[in-house]
Amino acid sequence: MVSVSPSTWQRLRILYQWVLENGDKRTDEWLLVYSPLPVSGIFLCYLVILWLGPKLMSYREPVNIKALLIIYNFSMVCLSAYMFYEFTASSWLANYSWLCQPVDYSENPLAMRMARVCWWFYFSKVIELTDTIFFILRKKNNQLTFLHVYHHGTMIFNWWAGVKYVAGGQSFLIGLINSFVHVVMYMYYGLAALGPHMQKYLWWKHYLTSLQLLQFFIVTIHTAFNLYADCDFPDSMNLVVLGYALSLIALFSNFYYQSYLSKKTKMA
Repeated sequence: MVSVSPSTWQRLRILYQWVLENGDKRTDEWLLVYSPLPVSGIFLCYLVILWLGPKLMSYREPVNIKALLIIYNFSMVCLSAYMFYEFTASSWLANYSWLCQPVDYSENPLAMRMARVCWWFYFSKVIELTDTIFFILRKKNNQLTFLHVYHHGTMIFNWWAGVKYVAGGQSFLIGLINSFVHVVMYMYYGLAALGPHMQKYLWWKHYLTSLQLLQFFIVTIHTAFNLYADCDFPDSMNLVVLGYALSLIALFSNFYYQSYLSKKTKMA
């Protein structure tokens, strides 16, 4: 067993206290925001399910959850549409700049409205971990790719930090675009869940992947501009967003190539 020196432990405690005390005071009391421990616990449970779930299902038949999938996917369409509306309306009414928008930490009604929709966006990422559980129950283990796990697992931490420290400002554009993309994405999944007879109407799947890639390019350009323009928004957050967006461009580009372009090459 490796012993931890008191000085190291003390530094960790100081860092943890800093994390707790230097956030947005407006959001401290909101669910899963004040401390990183609850969301870290959720993530650890997610990893356990990811490891144990396929093992438990290996000798069982896939679970028929068609009705649940239909309800879940169309509920996510509604939630995503609500968030898209709130991001759009809040930013419009508050005269947000599309190029450089600092966070309004006041308790102005519009600032609080933006902070609340940021929280809902964060909480929606916790809900979306259910996607993985559904794959496991249906024995769709081929869907449990690195891209899937990386994207779902990291978004909850990214947006915990977003709501904890920057609930508004530049963050709004990511939530706005991603909410729109998820309206389209969960609509696709909802229609697919209705049954095989819907497949003839779902020829546009590769356009969905293109739309996902487009959002990451927009976020990358937007964030890089903010770093260059010295916008009054934390550079640390912009750097994290920039690095994360670039990683998703790489992963989704590889997915697009493997799923669509390489198949065309083999068929040619």
